[in-house]
Amino acid sequence: MKTSAEPAAGKVALITGAARRVGAAIAAHLHDQGYRVIVHYHRSEADALMFCEGLNRRRNDSATAIGADLLEFEALGPLVETAAGRWGRLDALVNNASVFYPTPMGSVTGQQWDELLGSNLRAPFFLVQHAIPYLSAAQGCVVNLADIHADRPLRNHAAYSIAKAGLVAMTKALAKELAPAIRVNAVAPGAILWPEQGADAAIQAEILNRIPLGRPGEPLDIARAVAYLADQAPYVTGQVLAVDGGRSLFG
Repeated sequence: MKTSAEPAAGKVALITGAARRVGAAIAAHLHDQGYRVIVHYHRSEADALMFCEGLNRRRNDSATAIGADLLEFEALGPLVETAAGRWGRLDALVNNASVFYPTPMGSVTGQQWDELLGSNLRAPFFLVQHAIPYLSAAQGCVVNLADIHADRPLRNHAAYSIAKAGLVAMTKALAKELAPAIRVNAVAPGAILWPEQGADAAIQAEILNRIPLGRPGEPLDIARAVAYLADQAPYVTGQVLAVDGGRSLFG
């Protein structure tokens, strides 16, 4: 936890998919920087409530949880309005929530397409659109969680890779559309956390062999990058920051 003056004291951030894993690390780190945080969740209500309870013990009235299914189009506006209304402002929107699974060509269904594009591209776009009045008033920012596979598609994950490529394009397009009031950037993680269902040891070794730094990253690496773009980069917009240990150097 920071011991010096907190530069973001009083600011409010909405982080989607923040009850667990990387999203929780982002929320916790922004909280350490002085933010009040809105922890969005879908199915992980118990985790979100417990997480916010811990943050509020550290600093009273500094975290709250809001549930919403980001695939439900009509839920997006109320999520932003509720978040902005909680403390009367919104300074940062972090589009972290994501669905990820393989979709080998020849077997991709319309439901899979809608789920992967909906969570990784459509929801972030419309959340930003709903947030424009609040972020403009605060001279705030958007940070999208992209993926190094937006540029180098992952085999058997075409729909996911396409969605993340769209998110990168969205980042650049909205940086133009919303300047100068709102900055829009993205973080592109590499190997940070292995999938929850596990990853084959041989696949893990192959991935690690392509990382110049020789190890996977940590959720805090992503959280620090988000915080940098949110509060320490006032002249940066429309950029995608790869946090991948150098893996993207090798394609």
